[in-house]
Amino acid sequence: MKSSLRRSFVLGSLAALVATVLTEGGRADQEGPKGEVRYNRDVRPILSNHCFKCHGPDQKKGGLDLQSREAALKDNKSGQPAIVPGKSAESELIRRVLGEGDGPRMPPKGKSELLTKAQVATLRAWIDQGAKYEEHWAYVKPATPPLPAVKNKAWPRNAIDHFVLARLEREGLQPSPEAGPLTLLRRASLDLTGLPPTVAEIDAFLADNEPNAYERAVERLLASVHYGERQAHPWLDQARYADTNGYEADARRSMYPYRDWVIAALNKDMPFDQFTIEQIAGDLLPNATLEQKVATGYHRNTMVNTEGGTDDEEFRAAAVIDRVNTTMQTWMGSTIACAQCHNHKYDPFSQKEYFQLYAFFNNTEDRGRGNAPEMPVLTAEQLAFKQKLADDMARAQAILDTPTPALIEAQAKWEATAGQGKPAWTVLEPIALSAAGKATLTGQKDNSVLASGTLAATESYRVEAATLLKGITGFRLEVLTDPTLPGQGPGRAPNGNFVLSEMKITAAPSDDAKMAKPVTLQNATADHSQQDWPIAAAIDGTPETGWAVATADGKTGQNRTALFETKDDLGFDKGTRFVITLDQNYGSQHLIGRFRLAVTNTPRPLRQNSLPDAVAKTFALPAEQRTPAQRDEVAKFYRTIAPELQPTRERLAALRKQDSEFKPATTLVMKEMPKPRESFIHVRGNHASKGETVTAGVPGKLHGLKSEGRANRLALARWLVDADNPLVGRVTMNRLWAQYFGRGLVETSEDFGIQGDLPTHPELLDWLATEFARQKWSLKAMHRNIVTSATYRQSSKVSRELYQRDQYNLLYARGPRFRMDAEMVRDNALAVSGLLTRKVGGPSVFPYQPDGVWFNPYSGDRWATSTNGEQYRRGLYTFWRRTAPYAAFMAFDAPSREVACERRPRTNTPLQALATLNDKAFVEPAQALARRMMSEVKASEKERAIHGFRLCVARGPNDVELAALIKLYNVSLEKYKKDAASAKALAVGTLPEPPKDMDLAELAAWTVVANVLLNLDETITKG
Repeated sequence: MKSSLRRSFVLGSLAALVATVLTEGGRADQEGPKGEVRYNRDVRPILSNHCFKCHGPDQKKGGLDLQSREAALKDNKSGQPAIVPGKSAESELIRRVLGEGDGPRMPPKGKSELLTKAQVATLRAWIDQGAKYEEHWAYVKPATPPLPAVKNKAWPRNAIDHFVLARLEREGLQPSPEAGPLTLLRRASLDLTGLPPTVAEIDAFLADNEPNAYERAVERLLASVHYGERQAHPWLDQARYADTNGYEADARRSMYPYRDWVIAALNKDMPFDQFTIEQIAGDLLPNATLEQKVATGYHRNTMVNTEGGTDDEEFRAAAVIDRVNTTMQTWMGSTIACAQCHNHKYDPFSQKEYFQLYAFFNNTEDRGRGNAPEMPVLTAEQLAFKQKLADDMARAQAILDTPTPALIEAQAKWEATAGQGKPAWTVLEPIALSAAGKATLTGQKDNSVLASGTLAATESYRVEAATLLKGITGFRLEVLTDPTLPGQGPGRAPNGNFVLSEMKITAAPSDDAKMAKPVTLQNATADHSQQDWPIAAAIDGTPETGWAVATADGKTGQNRTALFETKDDLGFDKGTRFVITLDQNYGSQHLIGRFRLAVTNTPRPLRQNSLPDAVAKTFALPAEQRTPAQRDEVAKFYRTIAPELQPTRERLAALRKQDSEFKPATTLVMKEMPKPRESFIHVRGNHASKGETVTAGVPGKLHGLKSEGRANRLALARWLVDADNPLVGRVTMNRLWAQYFGRGLVETSEDFGIQGDLPTHPELLDWLATEFARQKWSLKAMHRNIVTSATYRQSSKVSRELYQRDQYNLLYARGPRFRMDAEMVRDNALAVSGLLTRKVGGPSVFPYQPDGVWFNPYSGDRWATSTNGEQYRRGLYTFWRRTAPYAAFMAFDAPSREVACERRPRTNTPLQALATLNDKAFVEPAQALARRMMSEVKASEKERAIHGFRLCVARGPNDVELAALIKLYNVSLEKYKKDAASAKALAVGTLPEPPKDMDLAELAAWTVVANVLLNLDETITKG
């Protein structure tokens, strides 16, 4: 079987030595200098790796500083200059590295390895040529380089190709031929949207014979809503996005509105400078919008420790430090984290400058514990839901507010009969009393119940009582004062209050308790309810709400009465036995102290003894003496109890409950304090060891800060994207290049400092950086430049000679080919199988994951698999728990996102194959793909195999590949024809039953084939 049906194992990272050798003008270590020796290219790496630790920015042993020419030419403590330009033989540096003279050989044993002969020769040649220093290349503002001349003038399609081809021609190499159209379409689709092309898109592309068919396909992909999802994925690594707080408890948080903001901003091609400013300081912009505040979640993605006994200030400071490090790594490619404890050993950043940057972020309201400040954010769906609720409630209320002839007639009958009387109540005598907690319930002579004993945070009283009364229409609960209760009660809280969370009743025949059924209560009324704690909340089914009785000034000490209608008449011929439960969940000792229960069979409604004062006074007047306003008052009240309006009242109550229980999405945001905190240097990085006080500022080596008034986060954000910033364009474009070619032009994309790798194509990097600014920070413009270049469009096939010459494709003599990122591996399988739910945005979801992977001993939080298609959404939306990220993603090198991740490693391990071959999250797509192969192609086994192959890799199989697939199908079919149970288990699993005309043995056999197709190296590889 050819390689497309086998797993290939490719080395995933590049050794620094290889990068150095292939760097523009680089040479093998033992070759020695040729031609002009350049400081940045040839000398600085030697000094940085062997000398700067002792003779650089942090230490100047022997009085020697080799970081600048001026310092290096001075006499040091030995009385000799380390470097004498033009005279290497007289330079102390050369004598010391050779071990000549009286001084010890450098570098000292244990500090670094001794220099090789080639390195010494390079230093000699450099000194003899004048010992010219250069500013570190990354700190020099890029200028647009001229396009280099090339011999093959027909090959370049844009400026990128000139730089790549010029280098290839210098190396004696030629670019590879252009990849085939199917390869190009699949490559661009995966790169721009993260999803493979559909069969329809493939066929349409092949049918387009216009010369710019590929360019039109690129424009379609750039305009896709899925473009933003693909580009958000690496950015969320930088933003350390997660759905939990991190640390030991790792509790959930709501952050997905920030993720939605990123996707939307990328889709509309928000200029990168604005993209930067809104994330760093959107809340500080004049008249900041909701979206701009949501954007600041970028720096609220820091971890939050909620463990008891921790120092809040310690973890607040840790979050601020994370913001400094992340900002400088993401936008500046800097390892400034080294300067938290001391001056940077290699780069020109002091510890003081580190904490000047710290001061920018030290003035926000978030603390070391808890997620405040949070902000509610209504999604478009939620806004539509809220509007529909409001409209439905308005319609229901309009019905209740509108008098009709029928209501007027019914009101007259009510006033003439039930309206004046009072219901007759039968007090229930308790048979048995108990409490779920530590309270003691004692029956009193008046059949009331008095609570005493130990107070608990929550409690539940249980009363059993019986009655011979039939046709029961309602219950009465009296809460009574008692001298043994705080403030006379009726509650046991220190102020005499209580909260009744839920009143529940079951009824059964007195002679058969097994027939007990719940009693539905409705139309609760009370003679008094505390504001925001209405009696209706005691029967709303929500444990968090309830009935309380304190007055507006907080007083209690009065008897209170509540009435509850039953939905249906109650009562059995031989008597009825009730179990009445009073749940009290509020906590803080808010328990009922004394109460009494009664029932009535008076016709509904049961409101007579709780008429509003104005209505009660009106009833005392003859009809002819009532004013129009009084008549309206009575009519309005009647409509609140009219039986014919009961369905509308129930509908309105249900809508109001939905409205009260509606919880909009929230997201963590940055919020500036009105008065800034004092900032200081943390001695040895310890937040508790206060050193020199500092104010907000930027490193002196870089461009200056332009701010009017207070130097805040907004000033810092604008500094990051200032036209004079030498790094932001290079760093951002290097990251973009790595997304397409597997690694950046600078391999160490997180470190553009002195210890970082040199760019393989420095002029190309500068052109990309300056073109980015010229394109007004448009990321889509730069994506377009790359994917339409001849460099990108090359075939990824490689000859043995080229592979030996440039194993890692640093010279770009062939197209990119490497394994997809973790999320894309699964997204691709879902898309190919037809299972993928393409909904954009919204809360995180829980796809299938093996049991036992996700467990939190602190909260009992569990992974509950999503349903209704949510389990088939893109990996971007998978719930991200920092202490236990999605297992299949971890197998494919996804980070934990506890800190920012600049670049993921790319490995090949047996665990990856085990996941894709056996994990239900990948087996289900194989089952679904098999159904596609059978349902979409009715012709033959051969055509079905070809169709499945095309779905997976866009192209059709060759004869050898096709024969292998058909053989696999036939062998599997024979097996499953003999084992119907196994066939059904494999073919169906948890998917819906397949169509009846699908033979399960055939479907199982095609599932085996589909499983293999989804695990081809070519399927999970972009190339």
